[in-house]
Amino acid sequence: MIITVASGNPHKVEEMNGINPFKNIVLKKIEGEFDPVEDGKTFEENAIIKAKAASLIVKDFALADDTGLCVDALNGAPGLHTARYAPTQDEKIKKLLVALDGVPFEKRTARFICCMVLTDKNGNVVHKTVGKVEGYIAEEAAGCGGFGYDPIFYVPKYGMTLAELPDGEKNKISHRFNALHPMLEFVSDNLK
Repeated sequence: MIITVASGNPHKVEEMNGINPFKNIVLKKIEGEFDPVEDGKTFEENAIIKAKAASLIVKDFALADDTGLCVDALNGAPGLHTARYAPTQDEKIKKLLVALDGVPFEKRTARFICCMVLTDKNGNVVHKTVGKVEGYIAEEAAGCGGFGYDPIFYVPKYGMTLAELPDGEKNKISHRFNALHPMLEFVSDNLK
């Protein structure tokens, strides 16, 4: 079964296929320009917007996610604005570290949240899942793996940032894996 991913980001689709344990399900990037207005008030609402838009384009099932980093000491910021927090990835990290300057490590709790939504060919929501990974915002960047905020997202269980973890280990605990696995389990069990 082939499912279109409502994302113009080829790296996201590549990552999703890399953590997809179901060999009978292939995830493919939507063709052409895809940039619906994400004006939802929650991650779930934005995922629904993207999935519906993609389903109506491809006239088939579509899968979308909306993901963000929520930092408790910043009242959940950057949250829905995670991708637009600053112009470049380095600037996003720097802005976040500046915002947390002086906050002690034990109060730098944070989580990545990934909401996934599957819609049918008419844009109706078929299934929703949520994945999370809990951690802390480190005081400085470490590691060169991963992408985004991975260099400053510290995972206590491993004693290192997501960027320091080997991809195989990161993928076993990532928010995207924790949302994708139950979603594809649903697809495998219920859609043929």
